[in-house]
Amino acid sequence: MVPALMEKKTVENAVPNHAQLNKEDILKVNNLEIFYGEKRAVNGISMDINKNSITALIGPSGCGKSTFLRSINRMNDLIPGARAEGEILYEGLNILSEQINVVALRKEIGMVFQKPNPFPKSIYANITHALKFSGIRKKNELDKIVEESLRKAALWDEVKDRLHKSALSLSGGQQQRLCIARTIAMKPTVMLLDEPSSALDPISNAKVEELIIDLKKDYSIIIVTHNMQQASRISDKTAFFLSGDLIEYDDTEKIFTNPAVKKTEEYISGRFG
Repeated sequence: MVPALMEKKTVENAVPNHAQLNKEDILKVNNLEIFYGEKRAVNGISMDINKNSITALIGPSGCGKSTFLRSINRMNDLIPGARAEGEILYEGLNILSEQINVVALRKEIGMVFQKPNPFPKSIYANITHALKFSGIRKKNELDKIVEESLRKAALWDEVKDRLHKSALSLSGGQQQRLCIARTIAMKPTVMLLDEPSSALDPISNAKVEELIIDLKKDYSIIIVTHNMQQASRISDKTAFFLSGDLIEYDDTEKIFTNPAVKKTEEYISGRFG
């Protein structure tokens, strides 16, 4: 899939560099800095993201974690004045290069937002909309992808008899799982989740957490969360951000039981944030 990310012309900094990416990693971030105009929001971050794992990004509001998350599929490009420097290697390719096909990138690195955002269309049309845009038109193929995606999102049994009803008739938790199914339908390798359950009730939140844990068999997942309990329950690794800096990044168990940095311990214990 990677060659599809490249535009027809190539430049030196977009040439694959597999020597810099370990086989267990899906992403390698090297000295990433992100600016909004003259303001620097992310300060020289470097970290590796493992394949088929859940990486949680924690930290107080405004610390840079969502800005970092959005940089991974170039969503910050939509913000006037935003720019990024450094490298984010995906399968050895620097996705910050101007030569990257951003539309193709967002198919491989999908994103689910904080607030469920289903289209005002049927459940079926929500999933097939982008598929049709990408050239898939045969009904039997669309039907198959819809069912597969809804099953992976643990939603099929709840909606299989009302696929042509409005997605807006679903509960908040169901809408969020539909948005996850919509992302799955594009067959990504990485899923970015920006506080996907913060607006949900506890029961829906638990279902989304169970789903995320199940999905890591097939996807590499990065999740922003303000919920410390959620991060400790579902993630394999945790990164603590503060004022645009990556303060600490380690196995989740170590971060929550024996952090190496005092600021991490203070944040996790609720002394600030």
